[in-house]
Amino acid sequence: MKPTLLILAAGMASRYGSMKQVDGFGPNNETIIDYSIHDAIKAGFGKVTFIIREEFHESFKNIFEPKLKGKVEIDYVFQSYDLTKYGIDKQIERQKPWGTGHAVLEASKQINEPFCVINADDYYGYDAFEKMANFLNNEVRDDYFSLMGYEVDKTLSEYGSVSRGICKVSNGNLEEINERTKVYAKDGVIVYEDDNGNTTPLDADARASMNFWGFSPAIFKLTEPMFKRFVEANENNPKAEFFIPLMAEELVKTGQAQFKVIPTSSKWFGVTYKEDKPIVQKSIADLIENGVYPNKLW
Repeated sequence: MKPTLLILAAGMASRYGSMKQVDGFGPNNETIIDYSIHDAIKAGFGKVTFIIREEFHESFKNIFEPKLKGKVEIDYVFQSYDLTKYGIDKQIERQKPWGTGHAVLEASKQINEPFCVINADDYYGYDAFEKMANFLNNEVRDDYFSLMGYEVDKTLSEYGSVSRGICKVSNGNLEEINERTKVYAKDGVIVYEDDNGNTTPLDADARASMNFWGFSPAIFKLTEPMFKRFVEANENNPKAEFFIPLMAEELVKTGQAQFKVIPTSSKWFGVTYKEDKPIVQKSIADLIENGVYPNKLW
């Protein structure tokens, strides 16, 4: 059974100011998602599942179904505020859903095969999809998952510091993820800065997690109890989010699962702010010029 690509696209896009998941960046208005799906199909993925808010459904169908028809199976999962499916009978008022870990759990009824999770607004590169497909086809187990580890210098911005989850790796497996909120290059060395302005160099071979994860369907049963505990602990904290790295760290620390950190040489780029758009357009134009993608993707 071919693996599935699960695309997280339910975010509010508040910082970007519009629905950036379906903004056009390629020469024919291709979205970043288009390039991810193109790479995933080439790497052997058999299905694309979009995690969206229900009100985006028609918009996504109109944008993606005409060009993907006959190329890959398409499915939709709606991330909602309904907690009754998790055995939680409370109505909890929130401005936005419960985060990326909750988004993955929402797909539990629709995914029965190994799958990977990516962000809608990040470009990951073909090498990453090929390596993830290989892992999902040959290595994944119900207690052995993965994440792509990016070379930190290939994830930086020219426009200031970035936040990165820096992986602590032991024998190729994840030990923990340390969130570094100010990472940048200084005098040819990549450093992170603490709240007091002190800088510490990162290891030259440090790996960053860019939210590209590989799982078997066992992840749903493993993490549902975690999510219930999280909701109970945070019912009065409307901004608390249940993130995938929280799930991963708990599984590692409790010995329930290991995560292989798969190294990739791909260059990552993404869109956080409006100012990022021309940089992403140029990056895609360069990839087309170098023959990585055709000028017209579909």
